[in-house]
Amino acid sequence: MIKRLLTEPLLHFLLLGTVLFAAHGILSRGGASEPGRIVVTQGQIESMARLFARARQRAPSDAELEELVRGHVREEVFYREGLALGLDRDDPIIRRRVAQKLEFVTEAPEAVEPDDTALQAYLDSHRELFAVEPRFSFRHLYLDPKRHGTSLVADAERMLAELNSSGSNLDAAGLGDPTTLPLDFDGASASDIKNSLGNQFAKVLAGIAPGPWSGPVKSGYGMHLVQVRQRTAPRAPDLAEVREAVKREWQLTRRAEAVEKSYRNLLQRYTVTVEPSRLARGAGDSGSKRQP
Repeated sequence: MIKRLLTEPLLHFLLLGTVLFAAHGILSRGGASEPGRIVVTQGQIESMARLFARARQRAPSDAELEELVRGHVREEVFYREGLALGLDRDDPIIRRRVAQKLEFVTEAPEAVEPDDTALQAYLDSHRELFAVEPRFSFRHLYLDPKRHGTSLVADAERMLAELNSSGSNLDAAGLGDPTTLPLDFDGASASDIKNSLGNQFAKVLAGIAPGPWSGPVKSGYGMHLVQVRQRTAPRAPDLAEVREAVKREWQLTRRAEAVEKSYRNLLQRYTVTVEPSRLARGAGDSGSKRQP
């Protein structure tokens, strides 16, 4: 009879359940009996030491490691007491940080490596992001508005005529006013020119053909006479030229899509009611239920 009971599967199941229930009770009582216990694990200490070494370029001394542990315990004590007092509630900074951390854990893994087919498809659909900017090689002469006053435009036109009539025999550099700007730009991108001389100058420069002197062209500094030597048109790059940039943007897009998908799935658990604002014109009398 006893042997038969010992071989009964139902008895095995009941005994296993009893053991698990007892173990759970012991662990629960143990945790409840020490609600104020703080354990600093070896893994946490090693993590503190790694962060210290990364910041200081050396391992922490014993005294520094003890100080790191003390700081960790201090932070944990204040954190727990703050939670107990409810200081985490209705705090926009904490809400934002928690939301950001949840977004972070729902991002697509960085380890995902796109193949060239995926990258080429992304490049083809986002050509404007990776277009190679036009580049310009040119020289310019600066005319200081303070020096020329009301005769600025007339002086610029006179110099322009002199430059184009004299050809290469004229020392052009001696005609302009002193400036801290370089007089020659070699292969400068459109962005570089905008940063140096402003959007208006870059826009006008894009329409000047290589060859003779042109102008006057306005910048944030004053007036300029410009001679474009060479320029390249904007173009769509090959994948090999911009592979890393395309890969980076592809991964960012994947992560954003993963976060959005996770949000939409989580949103299904909620009914969102947006009450009308007193500041909004034409607001209705009752709240509305909608999916953001």
